[in-house]
This record gives sequence, C-alpha cells and structure tokens, in this order.
Amino acid sequence: MVAALLIIWFGSNILSDGAFLTSRNLWNLSVQTSVVAIMATGMVLVIVSRNIDLSVGSMLAAVGMAMALLQTRYLTDIFDIGSPAIWIIAILAGLLLGTLIGALQGTIVAYIGVPSFIVTLGGLLVWRGVAWWMASGQTIAPMDRTFQILGGGARGTIGGTWTWILGIAGCVGVVVLMWNRRRQRIRVGFAPRPMWAEITIGAIAIAVILGATAVINSYPMPEALARQYAADNGIAWPAEGLTIPLGLATPVLITIFVALAMNFIATRTRFGRYVYAIGGNPEAATLAGIKVRWTIVKTFALMGLLVGIAAAVQIARLNAATSGLGQLAELYVIAAAVIGGTSLSGGVGTIPGAVLGALVMQSLVSGMVLIGVDAPLQDIVVGVVLVAAVALDGYYRRRVAR
Repeated sequence: MVAALLIIWFGSNILSDGAFLTSRNLWNLSVQTSVVAIMATGMVLVIVSRNIDLSVGSMLAAVGMAMALLQTRYLTDIFDIGSPAIWIIAILAGLLLGTLIGALQGTIVAYIGVPSFIVTLGGLLVWRGVAWWMASGQTIAPMDRTFQILGGGARGTIGGTWTWILGIAGCVGVVVLMWNRRRQRIRVGFAPRPMWAEITIGAIAIAVILGATAVINSYPMPEALARQYAADNGIAWPAEGLTIPLGLATPVLITIFVALAMNFIATRTRFGRYVYAIGGNPEAATLAGIKVRWTIVKTFALMGLLVGIAAAVQIARLNAATSGLGQLAELYVIAAAVIGGTSLSGGVGTIPGAVLGALVMQSLVSGMVLIGVDAPLQDIVVGVVLVAAVALDGYYRRRVAR
C-alpha cells in the first residue's frame, strides 16, 4: 500500500507539473483526509465483526445538521453569542446523537437479527431524509467562531513550534514502542528481530515523522494572518515580510489522537479482543462466554461516536451544514478500510492500515483534481479502485486458505 501511495504521489506530481508535491497541497491533503480517516478507524471494527455500515455519510449529515442548528438557532436564545457553552453543548449533543444512532442500528442488527447491510442501507436513506427535514433543505451557517477552529483553516492550527514538539514526541514514542515490543518478545521466549533490522525500521519511521513535520511547517501563514500574529506577539514586521509556519491543522491533530485511541482499543482492551474473536468465529466466541450481541451494539455505537467527531470537523471546516453533507462518504470510508487491509469476511483489519487507506483514497482524488480529471471520471476511478481492492482481498484470502 505504501508503494501504491508513492506511485499516486509521484505520478500526480508529474502529470500536474509539480503542483501535487508542494507544501500547500500536502497540507491541504492532510486536512482533507481527516474526516474519512476518523470514520475509517471505526469502520475497521464494524467490518472485523462481520458487519457493514452504509449509513455513515447520512449520519454525518444528520449529526452535523443538529450541531449547526444548535449553534445558530437554539442555543443562541439561551446563551450570549460567543459564549463557550454554545460550542461545547453543540459538540457534546452531536457526539451523543451519533452514539445513540449507532447504538440503535447495532441493536436492530444484534437483537432483532436484521442483517447490517439492510439496517444501514435503510439508515442511509432515513438519516439523509432527517438531515433535510431538520432544516427544510436550507444551508445552516455560520458556525460559532471558536467551533470553527476544529475545521483547521488559518486559525485552526497549533503553530510551528508545537508541531515540532509533537513530531519529536512521536519519534520518542516510536523508540519506546519498539523497545517495549523487543522486551516482550524476549520475555515470552520469542526470538527478537536482529538489532540492525530494528535500527533500520526505527530510523525509517523517525525520518518519515520528521520529514512530515518539516513539510507541514514549510507552509506559511497568509500574510494578513501573519501580520495579525506579529502584532499580537509584539513582533516587528520587516520590509521583506515574515514567514511564519501554520503548523499542524486541528483536524489532523484530532485524527492522530483518534487513531491512537482506536488502535489502543482494538489491540489493548478486552472489547477489542472480543471484536476480533467474533469476526474470526462467532460461534466459538459465544461458546467462550463473549456477549456477542452486546459487543456488536457497542461496535456500532462507537462507529456513531466517531461519525459525531467527523461531523464536527466537517461542518467546522465548511463553516456550514447542508443536507448533502457526507454524500458518498460511506464509499470512501469502506474503501479506506478495505484498501488498508481489512477483510470483508471479518476477523482481520488494522487501524493504522485504515488511516493509510484513507490517505491513499484522498491522494487519488486530490491528484485527479489537480490533473484536471472531470468529476464523473473521478467517480469511475474511485469505484474501480474499490472493486479492485475487494477483488485482491478475496484473492489473497483464497491463497491463504489453500
């Protein structure tokens, strides 16, 4: 998959006359990937448990519309405009609504026995209709000024210094993680990797982190924002101007924390182990005492929570909510999970793979936009990629089964 990503990047850069591999486009690409990546981390567990969720795009619209209406119509009648209570309550309500919708669909799947394909296909239609009904098809804007920070943009970044601090912390995390894994293998009697291999892998990972940090920090603030930043911090504005890095965007920071949390849940908690056990063999999981139906409900509820987070990021980024929000998002989310190595037959899938899959999908779309590919042809390419990914997954499973 890394090879596919590199082919897309360098191929798009050549065909776009060098427009793809620029700091501006890569910064925008990281922000554009965030919404799909956040939802893809939840889709991994849904698919691993031998289910599917086709309603995530429509849920995104419904939850996003609810948060927008709270900020613009209802909470402003209770609190003063600009009050922190407005955006805090809106976010919490959106997360709760997403979780409840996910739990409702999971309950129908687990306890009533309706296949998840049918339940979420119905949800795709129902929640899209609910999103339209809540605002009668109108666009709801603008969002609370503080809430907009969640969407990135010129104000929604952490700055160059904190980006470097986070990058260095990531490098330290890689070293600690690799050292702990090596100690665990030795403790249980497994042969560890050769030290040269450990050093090589660690060096590559650190180089990638530091390289990504440098690229992100090479994208400067717009001049108007840079002048405001200089004035606020008592920095004299020289005649030749100042180059102040924007740093990591808030949506990317949220995606990183969501991915780390979901990876911990999937690999380090009892719930995560139960999900993989159910995907591997539901009958054996039941006989082992796992509450299969309740675990499935929690999996869908978690998916709904992540949709709520993604909805907050999306409407903050757009500074508006529409009933068409998240159109075809389910396609990109499922494709990201499958391209990232999640098997549609269940039991197999990783969170980092899904995030990388989301980056591959968004890179493909971004590259086609820069090259000038028409929108209908973009849809054709994305559809072909999804089918090809599923076909390769099936081929790989058959090879392994032999």
